[in-house]
Amino acid sequence: MGPLYAFVRFVGRFWIWFFFKAVEVRHPERVPREGPVLLCINHPNNLIDSLLIGAVVPRKVHYMATAALFRNPLLARFLGACGVIPVYRRQDDPDKMDKNVATFEACFSALGEGHLIGIYPEGTTHAERRVQRIKTGAARIALEAEARHGGKLGLALIPVGLTFEARKSFRGRVLVAFGEPIEFQPYLDHYGEDPRKAVDALTTAIQWAMETQVIHVERIDADDLVREVEALFRGDLVRELQEERGLSPKQIDVMRLTRAIVAAVHHFKERDPQRVERLWQRIQEYKALLSQYRIKDQAVQSRLRVAPLHRRLGRSGLGFLGLPVFAYGAAVNALPYYVPRWIARNLTTKETDYATARLLSGIVLFPFFWAVETWIVWRLTNPWIAAVFLASLPVSGLLAYRYLGGLAGLRDRLRFGLLSLTRHHAARRLLIHRGEILDELERAKTDYLTATHGSSF
Repeated sequence: MGPLYAFVRFVGRFWIWFFFKAVEVRHPERVPREGPVLLCINHPNNLIDSLLIGAVVPRKVHYMATAALFRNPLLARFLGACGVIPVYRRQDDPDKMDKNVATFEACFSALGEGHLIGIYPEGTTHAERRVQRIKTGAARIALEAEARHGGKLGLALIPVGLTFEARKSFRGRVLVAFGEPIEFQPYLDHYGEDPRKAVDALTTAIQWAMETQVIHVERIDADDLVREVEALFRGDLVRELQEERGLSPKQIDVMRLTRAIVAAVHHFKERDPQRVERLWQRIQEYKALLSQYRIKDQAVQSRLRVAPLHRRLGRSGLGFLGLPVFAYGAAVNALPYYVPRWIARNLTTKETDYATARLLSGIVLFPFFWAVETWIVWRLTNPWIAAVFLASLPVSGLLAYRYLGGLAGLRDRLRFGLLSLTRHHAARRLLIHRGEILDELERAKTDYLTATHGSSF
């Protein structure tokens, strides 16, 4: 990898561990340990996408990135040292498109030497849970590189899917899925006769392969419905699987549940659009009530499904014992947590840039604040206590963040309890609305499984 790339990868892996609750990697063995490889990756979250791929692939990844990043001389030298290949996009540099000849030559040379290249065929980041129509660059590179070696280069063309459970949230989950290598020999056979048709056909094959590795929502208007159904119903599906099949929470694939919800939404939109419209209207009415009374859905959900007494007592005990840890972790991590969030909210205009801005500012500000705090402790005490204090900062911060989520849930439940005491009919109305939506979703699930002759849940 080289010392610079190895160091950047090491730092990136630490911050990926710190910022994400879980990174699930599926079929990393599909990436060959040696030989030429072209990874075709969807692009939902800007720079974080490259950090994730670089963190989970044990080889140096030569990314293709917009040439706009190379305008700063210092950044250009850094990117070049990391093996990044500039691509000139029409929307960035319309007068420099001729330089892409050199870009393609660099790719052919890298693949000929057995390197691994990561490309984002969509050409840009986007906030939709779908693979946008991809450009032809990946197919052109694959076919031409193989053709230059008489079809004996042995290039592995692998689709990669990145799926973020909560794009803008700290401590969210992300899935990195590597697909089966795409067999493109048939397209190569026709490449010499009609290059354009071969490139177009292979581009379509890459598109389909990438879509199978992500949670792909065909229509943008369906995405909102999928998100609402997820928020309201996925927890119930998880509990059903736990009770019916005896599975532990770690054994349940929540991404697969989301795929099933997407498939069910598309099924009913095609066969019974009026049913989908009625469900959408019910959900919107329920959300309007939540907004009117300033209540969170989780509080209503907890009232409908009351936890057993021993579990509530256990949570109360853990909450009491964890209070000092929370107070310590919150005190020493408040500034490095909130300042990057403020920067991301105020300095970014695109949703796809938010997480990257927060991560990059956090990479700078967390060590800065931790260093200042450790220096203060060292000056007030001694080096040994300062070293222990420094080691406690990341762990105490994560524990405090988790505790804070519990406090937010408790606050919401107390607010709903107060609503029940002061406006009983309003609280009951919320409970009835949510119950009716769950009943409709349960009926839809049964009808979908019956119609599809099997369970994808």
